[in-house]
Amino acid sequence: MRVVIARCSVDYEGRLTAHLPLATRLLMVKADGSVLVHSDGGSYKPLNWMAPPCTMAELEPEDDERAEGVQAVWRVQHAKSEDHLRVRLHEVLHDSSHELGIDPGLVKDGVEAHLQKLLAQHITTLGDGYTLVRREYLTAIGPVDILCKDAAGACVAVEIKRRGEIDGVEQLTRYLELMNRDPHLTAAGPVTGVFAAQQIKPQARTLATDRGIRCVTLDYDALRGIDDADTRLF
Repeated sequence: MRVVIARCSVDYEGRLTAHLPLATRLLMVKADGSVLVHSDGGSYKPLNWMAPPCTMAELEPEDDERAEGVQAVWRVQHAKSEDHLRVRLHEVLHDSSHELGIDPGLVKDGVEAHLQKLLAQHITTLGDGYTLVRREYLTAIGPVDILCKDAAGACVAVEIKRRGEIDGVEQLTRYLELMNRDPHLTAAGPVTGVFAAQQIKPQARTLATDRGIRCVTLDYDALRGIDDADTRLF
């Protein structure tokens, strides 16, 4: 990655035109070819950018640009359109390049895979007498997150989300329709559904209830044993 701090102006031309007047900014040229223009505010979002595929050429300034104090020009051209950036550098305060290597990606805590594992370990969170059959129970239309049995021995399909929305309810509904055609799963009664999430939107809860699907709000910290909702003072 190349990191440049410079007094510069930036012009974008393509589907629209945009101009950033002369100011001190951070310019980032990434290994994937993208070029981003940042200010010291506005959080993470760049003021302007060019996403790959694109190419960058460093040019000598034209006479009128040189007369205005421009020392160098970057022209960033998108490979699949006429969109381009013209960055006019008036003064370079910092210019360095760094090899960052391959990034392993963001590892999130509390993602659905973690919730599934924890709920499988503490399946009685769903009710007394519940027992785990297996995680990732395969069906013809995809895997059900958890298949378990209730105290009466009837099968229960559990769909787990971090944020429970209508799409998740629809997904579980499709699983239930298919699983209830399997006599091996319905030997002790119809397969019922549990929609489990850390947060469940009201619309999803309403739809689930209307379809006979039970909603369970999961407390991630409690499942991990960090927090106990029953002994919490407030």
